[in-house]
Amino acid sequence: MAEGLRERKKRRTRQHISDTATGLFLERGFDAVTIAEVAEAAELSVNTVYNYFATKEDLFLDRGDDLVEQLSRWVRGRETGESAAGAVLREVRAEVEAVSPRIGLDAGQERFLLVLQDAATLRAGLARLQQQAVERLEETLREETGTDPGDPLPALVAGQLDWIHRSVMDAVRHGMTAGRNPRDVSRDTLAVLDEIETLLSPRLLGYAVRAPRRDPKETA
Repeated sequence: MAEGLRERKKRRTRQHISDTATGLFLERGFDAVTIAEVAEAAELSVNTVYNYFATKEDLFLDRGDDLVEQLSRWVRGRETGESAAGAVLREVRAEVEAVSPRIGLDAGQERFLLVLQDAATLRAGLARLQQQAVERLEETLREETGTDPGDPLPALVAGQLDWIHRSVMDAVRHGMTAGRNPRDVSRDTLAVLDEIETLLSPRLLGYAVRAPRRDPKETA
């Protein structure tokens, strides 16, 4: 369905507010900027800003919905013969090898990561999003495997897959906030990922393998 004029205008306004706020946060630090200052810089009212973002933290973590869904999306998109862990490892490795700005491997991301690191409320907000991602992933694993609601395994696997992702992201963050070259950080993060894989059990690596699709002619 094509995006309507109203929806397009709302999306552009939201992006304008987010870009304006991010610029102020990067320049002055998160705690030093108020919602009123964001509204003034964006040439909008404070109420308009709050209509799009419930909290100041939401202005900085404006891609939270994508973060919450990311692991689940990777698992749902796993290939035939690939496990849930295999899909996450493949996707993470591809991002690191590509030196992708989406995971912070970009010289311009250093200041962004430092702002996040320096603000306790942002770190708490990110932790909440990560917990929501784990809970969403558990739901996805139950849906994909048809597991009984009382089975603890999907929750345990979700926690392990989240650990893989967080460990890689922490390696990127530590390298980038130290002012290192993104390609060097990518190389060292790939080494970390190799170590992570050696720690994973066969049971985890074999969990929720995507079965081949059955040919309808076989059941006819």
